[in-house]
Amino acid sequence: MAKSIHQDRKLNPQDLLRSVVLVEATIPEDSFTAPMLGSERSGSGVVINENGLVLTIGYIIAEAESVRLTTSSGRKIEAHPLAYDQETGFGLVQALSPLDLPAIGLGDSDSLRPGDDVFVAGVGEVIEGQLLARQEFAGYWEYLLDEALFTAPVHPSWGGAGLIGADGRLLGIGSLQLQAATTGGAQDINMIVPISLLAPILDRLVSTGHSGHAARPWLGLYSADHDGHVAVINVDPRGPAAAAGVQAGDIVRDVRDQAVDSLAEFYREVWASGTPGAEIPVRIVRDGRELWLRIRSADRGDFLRKPLLQ
Repeated sequence: MAKSIHQDRKLNPQDLLRSVVLVEATIPEDSFTAPMLGSERSGSGVVINENGLVLTIGYIIAEAESVRLTTSSGRKIEAHPLAYDQETGFGLVQALSPLDLPAIGLGDSDSLRPGDDVFVAGVGEVIEGQLLARQEFAGYWEYLLDEALFTAPVHPSWGGAGLIGADGRLLGIGSLQLQAATTGGAQDINMIVPISLLAPILDRLVSTGHSGHAARPWLGLYSADHDGHVAVINVDPRGPAAAAGVQAGDIVRDVRDQAVDSLAEFYREVWASGTPGAEIPVRIVRDGRELWLRIRSADRGDFLRKPLLQ
C-alpha cells in the first residue's frame, strides 16, 4: 500500500496535482462501447503506487487499444489498460515507463460523513468542497452502487478525478456529474465511487486483470426510474433484450414473479435470476397492454474487447 504523500504534514491542495495525470484512450471504431462512449476518450487518473499504477474510472479505458498519460508538467508516457471492473466501475492503468510521481495512499471512505470537507483533484484543478450524501445509486446502463458518494461543487474534469480527504488520502474516484433538486433549485453534483470498494479486489485486478466477481446476467437495456416504475429509454440492438422484443418506452412491472418499482429493485431481481445465460421472464406494459417476454441474458464482458498484453 502506498504511503500518503500528505499524511505527515499539513495538506497543500495544489500538491495533489502532482499525483493526478491526464488519461487519454483510443478505442477501435468497431468496439462495443464506441457508439455510446466514442473512440477517443479522456479524463483524470490518480497515481496510487510508486510503480506507476493509476486508478481512474473504467469507462475511459474500456476496450482501449492504446492509453497515454500526461503529467502535470506535460510529460507524456505510454500506458497499458490493465483492468476494468464493471461491478464497481473502477479502471486501472499501468504506466509502461517510470512516472516518477508521488503516490496517494488509499483512505477510509467508510468514515466519511455528510458535511465533511473534501478535495476533488482532477486534471488542472483542485476543488474544495463537501460530502453532501452517501446513498444508493442506480445507473441507466445496468449499474448499481449500494452507497455512492455525492459532492459539491462539481469538478469540471470529474471523470476519474480523485476524492481526497483532509489527511491527503484517496477516498473515491469521480464517475458522473448529476443534478440534484434542492429548495433553491437544481444543484450540480459529482457522483463518486467510494475507495472502500477497491481494497478487496485491488490485488486480483493487478495480478489477473479481473476482480473475481462472478459475472452478472446482462440484458442490454438503458432504463430509468419514472413515476414509481422502471421505464426503458433505449435498447441496445446487439443485446439480449432486443432479441426478446423489448422496445424503448416499455414499462417493466415484474421480473420473474417479483414486482419491481425502482431501477435498483429491477437490477437486483435480474442479478438474482442466475448466471449469464439464464432465461429471465419480464412482464412489461406497452401501449396499455401487458406482455411477458423471456430474455436470454448474457455476460456483458463477452461483448467487450480485452486489453492486449504488453
